[in-house]
Amino acid sequence: MIVMINGAFGSGKTSTAYMLQSFISNSMIFDPEEIGYMLRKLVPEHLRDEHEQTDDFQDMDLWKVLTVQTAKQLKQKYNKHLIIPMTIYKIENFTYIVNGLREIDRNLHHFCLIASEETIQQRLAKRGDELGGWTYQNTPKCVSAFNDQQFHEHIVTDELRIEEIVDIIIEKLSINV
Repeated sequence: MIVMINGAFGSGKTSTAYMLQSFISNSMIFDPEEIGYMLRKLVPEHLRDEHEQTDDFQDMDLWKVLTVQTAKQLKQKYNKHLIIPMTIYKIENFTYIVNGLREIDRNLHHFCLIASEETIQQRLAKRGDELGGWTYQNTPKCVSAFNDQQFHEHIVTDELRIEEIVDIIIEKLSINV
């Protein structure tokens, strides 16, 4: 099984993923942000294609390819369920990754944690993100994009604690705890 937990920065993806892991035996967390950080270090900006020369590593073509390939290798090597927290609001990347993950494991579940801009900004402030920084700047486009039905299985998190989000996911996955 692969469980994708998508949503804007500050929506609770990573906290949800780590709490959910305790309920899914034989599972591991795979955070594709780590691939992005690696690519940023490895590939100097002057070597990147023009469309890759942005402040978002998800614009690097290799990011989506390596995300799927890493998931495949993790599943083959460790034979564990993957829990994948990520902010992926660009339809092209989302489609590529979902299709790639589905080839790896047909038992793929996608949950998109959504909240209002106000809620997201409060959460970003609470976790210490720089006011007006990158995550704040990208909040409006994430909030807007995630309302699309393509990002189905929405969980509205404005009034939910992480435990409640995990309970909803567990129920939808039909996991007995």
